[in-house]
Amino acid sequence: MTDLEEFTLNNEQMDILGEIANISMGNSATTLSMMVNKKVDITTPNVKVIKRSEALDDYEKTCIFVQIHYVKGLEGNNVLVLKEHDVKVMTDLMMGGDGSNTAGEITELHLSAASEAMNQMMGTSATSLSSMLGVATDISTPVVNQIDVESIKVFEKMFDTTYDKFVKIAFRMTIGDLIDSVMVQLYPVQFALDMCDKFMSKGK
Repeated sequence: MTDLEEFTLNNEQMDILGEIANISMGNSATTLSMMVNKKVDITTPNVKVIKRSEALDDYEKTCIFVQIHYVKGLEGNNVLVLKEHDVKVMTDLMMGGDGSNTAGEITELHLSAASEAMNQMMGTSATSLSSMLGVATDISTPVVNQIDVESIKVFEKMFDTTYDKFVKIAFRMTIGDLIDSVMVQLYPVQFALDMCDKFMSKGK
């Protein structure tokens, strides 16, 4: 078996990842709704396998990277990629504003609000994963970075750079009538295979 074959996913595995993402992110949306006091909808995810170099193709200029590290149940990292504007809107809503205060640069306040929102969302997601995979999962506090789309090197440092194939899960996220955007979740194919194995062995 070549390395390339080893790190591809079959249709069944892609379906499992879609189902896991759909349920865990659906629950996360409810958590985010409570934090921003608005209805949050996350659509059925689009799952595909990409090369590492294609990870930021959907983004212009800069984006916000939220790195989630699993400390229990699963081994590895996950990254959520958000658009800067969306983070500003979410921050304003979390601070009790109406979501319109989005002028100026991204500040520490925005990054810490994004960290808190994703911490809560991914905490909820980890709880969902626990029941779906039949193993207790837990995450550490997320690490948030503002990343220039050109600086893929920063992205490579987040993961072991030998990983070239990633699972990219794109969700359309709407928050009231303020945000209609895409949120992307990325993780190495090895991490995906581990999740699929656990999911399938639970059913046995």
